[in-house]
Amino acid sequence: MSELDYDAVLFVSFGGPEEHDDVIPFLENVLRGRNVPRERMLEVAEHYYHFDGVSPINQQNRELIAAVKAELRSRGVTLPIYWGNRNWNPLLTDTVAQMKADGVKRAIAFVTSAISSYSGCRQYRQNIADACAAVEPDAPVIDKIRVFYNHPDFIAANVDRVRNAISQLPRESRQNVRVYFTAHSIPVSMSDSCSYVNQLGESCRLVAEELGLTTDQWQLAYQSRSGRPEDPWLEPDILDVLREIPENSAQGTVIVPIGFLSDHMEVLFDLDVEAAELCQSRGIPMQRAGTVGVHPQFVDAVTKLILERLRPGSPRPSVGNYGPSWDTCPINCCPAPTMGRRPKP
Repeated sequence: MSELDYDAVLFVSFGGPEEHDDVIPFLENVLRGRNVPRERMLEVAEHYYHFDGVSPINQQNRELIAAVKAELRSRGVTLPIYWGNRNWNPLLTDTVAQMKADGVKRAIAFVTSAISSYSGCRQYRQNIADACAAVEPDAPVIDKIRVFYNHPDFIAANVDRVRNAISQLPRESRQNVRVYFTAHSIPVSMSDSCSYVNQLGESCRLVAEELGLTTDQWQLAYQSRSGRPEDPWLEPDILDVLREIPENSAQGTVIVPIGFLSDHMEVLFDLDVEAAELCQSRGIPMQRAGTVGVHPQFVDAVTKLILERLRPGSPRPSVGNYGPSWDTCPINCCPAPTMGRRPKP
């Protein structure tokens, strides 16, 4: 394959509401086909209303796309960049239809998820396939970029964000700091059939090692659990972990949402509201590290991931124990969770 075989780049993301009236239709899109009680959906809607119904994820995608486009152009790549979401405008099917109308034949897809799981990888691949099927005949061929949980620039961007958060703690708390990494909880039936936990653990370990943290100075926890209470999801929850810290502790606490690429709603509400209020009420000095967002080293990571697909034989950088992930996922990779519905083939 040569560089000329690709004529576009496609960013694929989750999507989010951008005004009050978008919230319920957006959540109905998110939860379609899932066994989530309506009262839970309305509870989550209140999280969005707390921020006037606006999720920052769409604007953050615009900023990331602009930064990557500029970086690609500085390296001589002028391919158009398109953007489509799973759950809200611009919807992926509409974007793929526009790509077809523009004459795009083959595109590279960057999905805003660093970790393998059904919802973070395979479902996006299915979303892309469904969007292409909806605009047949002559839909573009779209190849997804590999997951990048152990890309050196992704790790470096997270290290910098954590260092900055530690520097904002009270001086007396910096010498006794503990770092809590967080990621979205998923059903155990999903995590048992994918590499989500292992990859998250590797990302955390790599960041912690760069920071010089010992194994008792950091921990992986989870957040944003949904679904039926009787279904097992990954634990421990970050709020339960924070409740174990003694009140008025001198320990400096840094929460790092390493499983998220941008400061979207789960980060804003679960960490900046709930976790922050809990720590304040217990007298625990706490800082939340920023997500990688448009950190220059993360922009560089995305750029390199695109370039390695454009230019066969390019380096495929990774750090740690596992090496770079595959470009083409195995057919049985990351199956859907089995509770409440049949897994897709």
